Amino acid sequence: MSGEVTVLVFAGIALALIALMLCGWRRRARRDAGIAAPLGPARGESRGVFGGLYVATTRHDAPLDRLAVRHLAYRSRVQVTVTAAGVALDMPGQPTVFLDATRIAGVGRATWTIDRVVEPGGLVLLAWTADDGTICDTYLRLQDGDPDALVAEVDRLRTDSASTPTGAL
Repeated sequence: MSGEVTVLVFAGIALALIALMLCGWRRRARRDAGIAAPLGPARGESRGVFGGLYVATTRHDAPLDRLAVRHLAYRSRVQVTVTAAGVALDMPGQPTVFLDATRIAGVGRATWTIDRVVEPGGLVLLAWTADDGTICDTYLRLQDGDPDALVAEVDRLRTDSASTPTGAL
């Protein structure tokens, strides 16, 4: 087989793989079209601001099942603001995602998720409930700020929210 034929075969295989990946992502986006991230500006007094990377959003307790949630589909830089009313995720080129305290199902540390493995406890896992009732796990990799401080602030927010009789602040 000549060198030109070999190059054409490999180019064809590469194009086929790219086409399959594109089809897979579009199918995933259609599957997850009903899951929406709650949008809106941050409300309430700021309790902490943390900078880092937004890594992924997956189904709850299924860190390998990425969700293509609109405005949370792609890895990006993020500024996380914890307020007295919830958690805001600000990513360049996207509207602010605001998770009201009543939506937050849990917070903790994680070591891995889809296509990302870090040192033990190197990711912050923020579990939240979408409008359709789906519980989503959002993974953040902090670069500016202490991950334990973020976890503590969100835990405090959840505790404050749970102690309010209506669950609202």
